Amino acid sequence: MNSRERVLAAVNFRKPDRIPIDLGAIRASGINAVVYDELKKRMGIDSPTKIHDTMQILAEVELDMLRHIHADVVPLDAFDATWSGQPASAGTQRQLFCGLDVQFPPDARITVEDDGGWALHDAANKVFARMPNQGLYFDFTRPTMADTRIDPNAFRPSATVADEQLDAMAQRGRYLYEETDLAILGWGACLSVLGMSALLAENITQGSLDSWLVMLMTEKETAHDMMGRWVDAVIARIELFHQAVGDYCFAWGVGSDDAGTQRGELISPDLFAEMIKPHYRRLCDWVHTNTNWKTCLHSCGSIYNYIPEWIEAGIDILNPVQISAANMEPERLMREFGGQIVFWGGGCDTQSVLPHGTVDEIDAHVRHNMEIFGGGEGGYVFTQVHNIQQDVPVANVEAMLAAARRYA
Repeated sequence: MNSRERVLAAVNFRKPDRIPIDLGAIRASGINAVVYDELKKRMGIDSPTKIHDTMQILAEVELDMLRHIHADVVPLDAFDATWSGQPASAGTQRQLFCGLDVQFPPDARITVEDDGGWALHDAANKVFARMPNQGLYFDFTRPTMADTRIDPNAFRPSATVADEQLDAMAQRGRYLYEETDLAILGWGACLSVLGMSALLAENITQGSLDSWLVMLMTEKETAHDMMGRWVDAVIARIELFHQAVGDYCFAWGVGSDDAGTQRGELISPDLFAEMIKPHYRRLCDWVHTNTNWKTCLHSCGSIYNYIPEWIEAGIDILNPVQISAANMEPERLMREFGGQIVFWGGGCDTQSVLPHGTVDEIDAHVRHNMEIFGGGEGGYVFTQVHNIQQDVPVANVEAMLAAARRYA
């Protein structure tokens, strides 16, 4: 099997010739630019490192690297489709606090503040994120928790995509489909109804996560109306993306909704089923009716009790499978949901094992997880649980990738 065939087999619950491997196809399962730069130099790849995600300082994983590590997936990301097809020299070079020169996207608006920290500006030149001096990534400036009421009338989600962005997606998608045999995972216009991040990003200047969670209980009709408008906008944009890239992609990221903490879900499963599930169902129904794509959802944390609801709503693929969170053990997940949803992740714990384990411990850990998740008839794609951070030893990343190849 080639990579595309291998991934298609896995996501359709047919046993592939080996477990597919992913590094960086999802922004929440990527790799920090500093670690990536050292990793690729050890592998003999000598090229400037491009920043794929400015907020998180994640690297673009180059096609040469994907071939070297025997990875099977490449992203087609609406946020950087133009940049990913350009040489590094087309970007803006900046030196990270550790001293590494990297290439940021040409449209990254970064300024240096009086204390030496960096500020990230939006298109209107408003600061929306900051990275402290000697920091490793940006954090949003907006409060997560605040005693402010959300104004439903201020929520006006965009239902359009610029022609330039669609053209870039079409061009990049065609190139990846015709010039590689990699499976292409599309991203853009994701739903995020529970975590509130999408709502805050869509012209609501006042509001917070706790305000939204209260609305789900006390203003249900208003909350449903807002989520309905959000789904309408997401469907409209996904339809435009589908017209641009069609069957180049095998799946589309329809949701990025961090719905769990380390110890449990944000809201009760009953409230989730009542308020959140119907909106995911409507979105997934549209995708499955109008495209050949699988639906992919990213949600961190302990989300065990939501998984059956997402399965019924039509989610096909779940990432990052945070196995260190409560009730998210590989054995439990496979026993309860194996064969019903594709687990994309869970290959190596990035909270404790990858940054702090020995090479031998990482090898044993990866082997165990791959044996559990990959023991059925497909339904699994290997990647680490979340982003590989800057303080992770490169030797540990090499050990993880070597183990993934060895036990696939």
